Amino acid sequence: MGQDVSKATILVEALPYIQRFSGKTVVIKYGGHAMVDESLKNSFAQDIVLMKYVGIHPVIVHGGGPQISRTMERMGIHPTFVEGQRVTDSETMNVVEMVLVGTVNKEIVGLVNRHGGRAVGLSGRDGDLIQAEQMKIYKYAGDERPPEIIDIGRVGRVGRVNSPVLRALESAGFVPVIAPVGVGPDGMAYNINADLVAGAIAAEIKAERLILLTDVPGVMRTGDDGTSELIPSMDVAAVRRAIEDGTARGGMLPKLKACLKAVEGGVSKAHVVDGRRAHAILLELFTDAGVGTEIVGE
Repeated sequence: MGQDVSKATILVEALPYIQRFSGKTVVIKYGGHAMVDESLKNSFAQDIVLMKYVGIHPVIVHGGGPQISRTMERMGIHPTFVEGQRVTDSETMNVVEMVLVGTVNKEIVGLVNRHGGRAVGLSGRDGDLIQAEQMKIYKYAGDERPPEIIDIGRVGRVGRVNSPVLRALESAGFVPVIAPVGVGPDGMAYNINADLVAGAIAAEIKAERLILLTDVPGVMRTGDDGTSELIPSMDVAAVRRAIEDGTARGGMLPKLKACLKAVEGGVSKAHVVDGRRAHAILLELFTDAGVGTEIVGE
């Protein structure tokens, strides 16, 4: 009896959140360990299907960096990164599309459908969904010299999102699963960081929430004694400081930039969540405590 009451209590706790989010869109960046561990893959798919059944409209943007790197290494191509971005020449771009669009995307679509959902796989090339512009990275070269421009190849940033494509799928009851490959004005494919794609899509469609699954508990603060602790909440000003002062480094940098883009674009909150926890999405959306770090407006 006690266990039954506990289950009922959990459902009652979730009720106001279900009411709040029903009819709203939630953009989820799916990546990290949650894409590798079989148990976590299944719990992720169950979360997506449950959200759809209670009236929430999930949009999935997936990564696949480790899968790309493994494939490149098997092909004798050494992966190189600059400020968290993969340096992408034409040969690397072919591998990126092959892995993200041809393999990873279809696996996620199949996973969601197998658990009772109706998922549709897309890349940014489909319907010109993600129109890309080439990204340049600028490196400080001294007070009296212009910044050095680092060309990282066919790496893009999101120029525009063709939101009617997503709205059409949403109204038809489908879950869009998006590979972060954009199309440039020259018709060529561009590799775009999945966090940045998720942030841009969330801002464009005015999603209620952006959730980024990662392999750490959230955004961490390192104390003077070298120990780290979770930052449960950050406002826009704190995120900007973390980006500008170098606190945010490596893979966390595009995540915080994505959160900033989303919140400044009208998304109520963005969340950096530990995807290594089973049902992390439901815990973040439907419980009082939540998990990970939330990013809120000023």
